[in-house]
Amino acid sequence: MQVENASLQQLPGRRGCLHLVEIVLIAVGLLLILVGLIGCVLPVLPGPPLSFAGIIALWAARGWNASTFGETEVIVLGAAAAVTTVLDYITPAWGAKKYGASGKGVWGSVIGMIVGIIWFPPFGMILGSFVGAVLGELLAGKEGPAATRAAWGVFLGTILGIFLKLAASGVITWTFFAELLS
Repeated sequence: MQVENASLQQLPGRRGCLHLVEIVLIAVGLLLILVGLIGCVLPVLPGPPLSFAGIIALWAARGWNASTFGETEVIVLGAAAAVTTVLDYITPAWGAKKYGASGKGVWGSVIGMIVGIIWFPPFGMILGSFVGAVLGELLAGKEGPAATRAAWGVFLGTILGIFLKLAASGVITWTFFAELLS
């Protein structure tokens, strides 16, 4: 009886036969895409870079020869992931500065977002970000209207960062599935 090597075993697929290595790379890519999307709203995970790693895993699975994207698209997607990751750090600070927030307001927003998503997902993240920023500003010594205005700036910057990350990861996800289903 002959024992086949598992890495050489072929399974039927849309593009002829899929090798086990290709299946593993696709599964890893899919996992990275999904975690990347989650990371767009959770501040502890770098969403777009994880999504970009997913597209790289799929590209490797296709032998660096995808039918729906090439090197130029990969470079553009990588640049989009990098830029949105940097902007995610800049936009809350921009909103805070524009509306006169303190560092405590920014930290309050981040802590409120984490608490909100744990206790009241998914909308608790938005409400928690705003409430946390207001509490942070009140702790910094601002009065009601000034604290609310500053918190609004932090909130707007944070939400803008989330939407930018979701846009970048969304395009990467669409590219991933367009190739996967081709």
